[in-house]
Amino acid sequence: MNSHSSRYKCTECGKCLNSNQGLTVHKRIHSGEKPFECTVCSRRFTKSCHLVTHSRIHSGEKPYKCHTCDRAFSRSEHLTNHVRVHTGDKPYNCSQCNKSFTKSGNLHSHTRRVHMNSRPYDCRYCRKMFKSSHDLKHHVRTHTSAKPYSCRHCSDRFTWHRQLKTHLLKSHNEGTWFTCDVCQKKFSESAFLKVHIRRHGGVKPYVCSECPKRFCSAAELIAHQPKHSDFKQFCCFVCGKDFKRRYCVKKHFKKCSVN
Repeated sequence: MNSHSSRYKCTECGKCLNSNQGLTVHKRIHSGEKPFECTVCSRRFTKSCHLVTHSRIHSGEKPYKCHTCDRAFSRSEHLTNHVRVHTGDKPYNCSQCNKSFTKSGNLHSHTRRVHMNSRPYDCRYCRKMFKSSHDLKHHVRTHTSAKPYSCRHCSDRFTWHRQLKTHLLKSHNEGTWFTCDVCQKKFSESAFLKVHIRRHGGVKPYVCSECPKRFCSAAELIAHQPKHSDFKQFCCFVCGKDFKRRYCVKKHFKKCSVN
């Protein structure tokens, strides 16, 4: 193996490849060469296999089928992630709170949202900062009143997807309720049920890094964290006074706007 590695070594970065063909493909990373072009949208790729996968966007082909349900996928890795829904396998573990995830992307998002203090995304309407572009996108709807989720049975529209799911369950009997085995309380999403079950068992996996306090959900930990910071991310549009919490600025605004 060592003799082969030395024969097929990239002179740009030192990476060793198992074959001359592999080295040729690898060098395209440095040269920017993309010889494989999509005939539909003209997008180009360094590998033919990447073009084949991309082409399924245009053809709608989904060759990777789940043996448990009827879902199919255009990429094998998407099927692998989906199968974990049936098996319950969660191979990606958070090193700080031991929470597990089915996808590596979900773990990265969790680590950034819950355990990191970096907030590089700021709202153009107010001064609030966010840890991800996804969080910022959702926050902006509170300013614009956008309702991108529409019911296919009636004219109702919703700001959040979870609101649409709850509406479909309550108003149109579409979907599946998640029921607590202890108290029979029903939830529109499995994540809400999981947090609820923790309350029955007193399980609090989310620990504050600044104090010994523990919480049942990431949202509760995030809501608690401003206690340990002087950062005031909410601003009154009338007088410019800053506040740590949303409900505080809302309460203040009602009084401030009247005066």
